[in-house]
Amino acid sequence: MSDHAFATRAIHAGQAPDPTTGAIIPPIYQSSTHVQDGIGGLRGGYEYNRSGNPTRSSLETQLAALEGGEGALSFASGLAAEDALLRGILTPGDHVLLGNDVYGGTYRLLTRVLSTWGIETTTVELSDVDALRAAIRPETKIVWLETPSNPLLKVVDIALTAEIAHAAGAIVVVDNTFASPALQQPLSLGADLVVHSTTKYLGGHSDVLGGAVVFGDDRFFEQVKFQQFAVGAVSAPLDAWLTTRGIKTLALRMRQHSENAQAIAEWAQQRPEIAQVFYPGLASHAGHDIAARQMSGFGGMLSLGLAAGADAARSFAESTSLFQLAESLGGVESLIGYPPDMTHASVRGTELAVPENIVRLSVGIEDVSDLIADLEDGLGRIGR
Repeated sequence: MSDHAFATRAIHAGQAPDPTTGAIIPPIYQSSTHVQDGIGGLRGGYEYNRSGNPTRSSLETQLAALEGGEGALSFASGLAAEDALLRGILTPGDHVLLGNDVYGGTYRLLTRVLSTWGIETTTVELSDVDALRAAIRPETKIVWLETPSNPLLKVVDIALTAEIAHAAGAIVVVDNTFASPALQQPLSLGADLVVHSTTKYLGGHSDVLGGAVVFGDDRFFEQVKFQQFAVGAVSAPLDAWLTTRGIKTLALRMRQHSENAQAIAEWAQQRPEIAQVFYPGLASHAGHDIAARQMSGFGGMLSLGLAAGADAARSFAESTSLFQLAESLGGVESLIGYPPDMTHASVRGTELAVPENIVRLSVGIEDVSDLIADLEDGLGRIGR
């Protein structure tokens, strides 16, 4: 469906009506195995749910269409997707270069799990071109970036990073979870692979766990698919179906998430209690111009630095009501979190440690006047 617009692809890619009944929504194939027409006579290529399931296949077709990729694979979680990708591509002795503001779980996977397998990882400020060039080694296999990043909303020029990495023989992987393909499509900017926690904006309703890898071409598809099959961290049929259902409203939701977050960021700039606002939609943001060039909107995530420090940040995170205190992000409801002790606790004491005055907001699609009133009330409760 490459000749159709994004919103159309989100609704129709991989979603042909059921040929038997005409049901407009393809069914959930809640089956662990498939009957064969003789030994090795597979119907549609399906034999066992770990190797393939029609509901999961529909989601994978949809994901590839959203990102403009050649193919996609769906997993039980975002970290399961990352693990399969890394195991499928890397060999002992390879080096991975990470941005210095990535999701703590990604850093933990590389430095505490895959490091024992002989994989070396270093971090760098990817927006600093000279630092990026200096950090790439002959054994660098992957340059891994998030843009906007988690939780400080740093913006990296994907096209420029890809140009530098490819010149050195490295692969570029972009975690597109924060932006979603509704706002940013890294493959079109030169990235080789895209990863997602589909739990977040793609699912969009805080009711399903999942992850995905989308491939710009077929170079690495079979290696990662083998990991999916051999290790088995696949998305279950119901999870795949729920993710597909969420994706169908992605374009609409991302517009509202972005509109609400922009309004809150502009409000937060005026509050004396808030020393820093991390949101790429603000002209004052260091990466604003790059974000405006490579994104069609600025997303629903922002972080705030409380002027009074760590205690004020913790108090604020525990003082709102519409903004629920919880991990995760990207759902229709608004969430607030304290990254140093929640989402990024695993990187405390490392070069990726989050400043202790930071709170992170996942701005939902509620009425923005109610959200701002809730944040104002939370600021008024600090220290009580």
